[in-house]
This record gives sequence, structure tokens and C-alpha cells, in this order.
Amino acid sequence: MTTTVLISGAGIAGPALAYWLRRHGFTPTVVERAAAPRTGGYKIDLRGAAVEVAERMGILETVRENEAGMRTMSFVDATGRRVAELPSDLFMGRGAEDVEIMRGKLAQILVDATGDVEYLLGDAITALVETDAGVEVTFEHAPARTFDLAVGADGLHSRVRALAFGAEEQYLHDLGHGVAIYRVPNHLGLDREELLYSTVGRTVSAYSEAGSTDAAAMFLFPAPDGLPADRRAFLTETFTGAGWETDRLLAGADAAPDFYADSVSQVRMESWSRGRVALVGDAAYCPSLASGQGTSLALVGAYVLAGELAAAGGDHAAAFAAYEQRMRAFVEVNQKLGSDGIKRMVPTSKLQVRLGMVVMRLLPKLPGRERLVEKMTGPIHDAATAIDLPVYSVAGCL
Repeated sequence: MTTTVLISGAGIAGPALAYWLRRHGFTPTVVERAAAPRTGGYKIDLRGAAVEVAERMGILETVRENEAGMRTMSFVDATGRRVAELPSDLFMGRGAEDVEIMRGKLAQILVDATGDVEYLLGDAITALVETDAGVEVTFEHAPARTFDLAVGADGLHSRVRALAFGAEEQYLHDLGHGVAIYRVPNHLGLDREELLYSTVGRTVSAYSEAGSTDAAAMFLFPAPDGLPADRRAFLTETFTGAGWETDRLLAGADAAPDFYADSVSQVRMESWSRGRVALVGDAAYCPSLASGQGTSLALVGAYVLAGELAAAGGDHAAAFAAYEQRMRAFVEVNQKLGSDGIKRMVPTSKLQVRLGMVVMRLLPKLPGRERLVEKMTGPIHDAATAIDLPVYSVAGCL
């Protein structure tokens, strides 16, 4: 029977998978390039099936205690005038059970839940060789070891995927846009609120979550040819003079230690496993930030992968096949959210900007606005619940 499993990545999918494997009697080890679990990041949502997974893990109460606590979403024009304001949960289509939390806080909650699982921090995989005895793994620093299985939970630019499946260009599907996000001083005095500004080809937002003394700035923009090496310079060139507080937010990019910029992409693969190596979360089926479902897919995918390994008695071939069969339709409907959603996030014409402002200005005044917003955001709820979660027998309560 399979007993030892190496997991690459200590973000969301990796610790979630380690938790469930441990619950099922396996011995997981997590390797993470960072010297400590990553903090910070942006706000993320747990919806539908992912909330149920968090409940089954016993972490849902802790997650709720650490909610981002966002109150309002306001739309501003180039002068900073607030054109419209909506409750954040209403605008984002969150149901009563859904949860918004900062990514770094959720990652830490998941790591804490894994108990005595072994972590190899500040290290990374350099080679994977499959043998009859398992997967021989070479690390940058730790001595080489052999594991029964290896799983890549290492994100959009997965090293495990590159080593076991080939170059990422085969699997990344660029949605033609770029994103940048980083923390900035809260010069706008935001308190659990988000401001959103759009002009032709550019969208900027700033928000500050509960308990934070600073703010996050996020930029979305068309990038049909991808992003150049100097992404800070490219961001500055793209957004300088765009209006509102954009220039002041841009000024914080150079000093931001958490600066992140990348293409808005999905990962599309015909198979998420090869031999004794499998992928989970963004490494296998990143839906892009435009879907708002990456975290939920990671939690659900980790739960299903571990459960199928347990149900198959460690027969990895049968388990990987069952994992893909259960997850495939759920992944596809959530990826469609991303490919459809990105088209609405950055206006392509002055007419689209004006119409968007008119709609947002009128929406708070319309009777039955809640029902109207629910209709608009219905596809998110449908996608978040588009899987029947199996109940897997657990080796014991840990």
C-alpha cells in the first residue's frame, strides 16, 4: 500500500492535501521553496463545496473568525467621486455560507491543521525519477529520498508539472490580460471597503481588510503579448496618468516587498497524473483569478484526491483516475467562469465605461436589487456547487 507522499507547495492545496492524507493514514511530506509559509496575498473566497470541505476539516469556525470583513464596494470616477456603493457580499455574489478571507491567513490555518506533518522549508525539487520502488526525488538542499507518490501543489508555474509533464507552454492558456497586486500605505483611509476605478483598457482597485493598517492595490490590464521581464516598469508605463489615485498607488510598487505581476492564465490539461506523479489545485487546473474559484478548487481537489487514494487502498492508478473523473466537470464549469469573467473586468471602449457607470449608479436605487444581483451572480453559485462531495471513510480522528 502507498504510504509516503511528497507534496510540493505549502500554499492552499498542499497543506489541505497533507491534512487529508494524514487523516487517511498516509505519511505526507511537504516541500516549500519559501523559508516560511507565505503571508499576505489578496482576499479570496470560499464558496459552495469548499465551505463544506472546510467544515469537514474542522477549520470553518477559525476561518470565519479571520474573515476579511469587507463592508462595501464603491465605484469611483476619474476625479474620485463615488458614483455607486453596494454591500461587498451582494456585489461579489457571496451567499450566507460563503467566506472571504486573506490568502495568507487561510494558508496559515491550513498549515496549523496539519499537526506533525513534515515540512521541508526553504527547499525545492530539482529532479523526479520514477522507479518500481516509487519516485526518487532530488532536492536543492535536502538529501535525495524516495517516496511512493509525488504531488505537485505548486501553483500556476508548477515545477513538478514541468519535471513530470513537460514545459508549461503546453498547458498554460493565456486569457490575454495581466494582473499586478501589492500592499501600499492606506492613504485613502479605507476601512473594510474597496474602491474600484475603470477606464478604457485599465482597471484599478484598492481595499483594506479588517485589522489591516495598510491597503492592497490591484491592477488589471490587457496583455495580449504577455508581460515583459521588467514588470514594474511595464505597470508604470501602462497606468501612469490613468486618473483617480492611480499614480499615487503606482508609486508604491518599487518599495513593495510583496509585488506580484503575472499573466491572467488558466491551466488546461488532458490528464492530471502521469505514473506516480499527480497535480492538484492551480498546478493542474488553475481557473484564473477572474473566476474567483481557485481557492475553492484547490480545497475540493485536495479533499477528493486524498479520499480517492484512501478508497483505492493506495492503488494510485485507480485513485488518480477516480480523482479526475470526479473533478473534471467541476473544473470545467469553474474555468468557464474565468474565461467569461475576464472580458467584463476591463472595459475596452469609452461606451463600455459609461454604461458600466450608469448601471452601477442605478443599481442601488432599483427595487429588488438583491434579486437582480443574485441573477447576475447566479453562475458563480452554480459553479461553486457543481460537484457532489463524496463522504470518505477516515482512518481515525487526529
